[in-house]
Amino acid sequence: MVSALLHTELSLPNKRTGKVRDLYDVHLSDGSQALLIVATDRISAFDVVLQNGLPGKGVVLTQISKFWFDYFSAAVNHHLLSTDVADVPGLSPGEQDMLRGRIMLCRQTAVVPIECIARGYITGSGWKDYQATGSVCGIALPQGLQNSDKLAEPLFTPSTKAASGHDENISYAQGVVQVGEELMQWLQTTTLNLYSRARDYAGERGIILADTKFEFGLLEGQPEPLLIDEIFTPDSSRFWPAREWQPGREQASFDKQIVRNYLETLVERGDWDKTSPGPVLPEEVVEKTLEKYLQAYEMLTGQPLSL
Repeated sequence: MVSALLHTELSLPNKRTGKVRDLYDVHLSDGSQALLIVATDRISAFDVVLQNGLPGKGVVLTQISKFWFDYFSAAVNHHLLSTDVADVPGLSPGEQDMLRGRIMLCRQTAVVPIECIARGYITGSGWKDYQATGSVCGIALPQGLQNSDKLAEPLFTPSTKAASGHDENISYAQGVVQVGEELMQWLQTTTLNLYSRARDYAGERGIILADTKFEFGLLEGQPEPLLIDEIFTPDSSRFWPAREWQPGREQASFDKQIVRNYLETLVERGDWDKTSPGPVLPEEVVEKTLEKYLQAYEMLTGQPLSL
């Protein structure tokens, strides 16, 4: 197995570090500014970055995003310029080798402060909300739904970042206050259209796309937002194997659920309290989780991915 890339220190300015990605400013040859997004192999759970990563995970996520950006290129403007390291000025040959397959060179935008979530199935926090209130994010639903049931129509449930940095569900009306009616309507329509098309595509390939989230950004002088960030990856979406779907229970998934399940056993034994520093994942958990990411890529694209 390849070694995990957990950190980057590139000869580029203004590094910002997220939970799993490193960001750098890039000056393009035409004088414009771009953003380099490096998908590392770090993995987080319960808002904590774990001590070891999934070797090659960043490559898988980048290649899945690239596939979807290409797929939707005629449907929505997006921020992706290139995934080729040769197109990033200022990288040394060694840095190019290290980053190959795991970068997105993107337009810099002003991020719209609304996270756009589409839910086609009732699960996760939506299921907990429904059990308590009969609604999901304030949207009333029929009685008698089961965990993981398919919804009659996908829901648009926006959120925003609270002061603590966590996502906080908001109503459509609250979103209008933040960004205006016209933009909020555009976000809702675009989110549901993209989700519905991707859900149908994935469904034909044996994957249920239960829910997903998007971010959008604005370019100066252009009224229509760009689709930004990663899209339809196992980190931003909930993928289930269609042949195993059974409402009334939690579902198997193509994401880091294996990691979460392992960590919950540590919590139950009193070996971890869901705070930093995160524990080290056993090799078996690493291998099984990465296998799920690779399986999702192959089912979606029809091609295996070699790491």
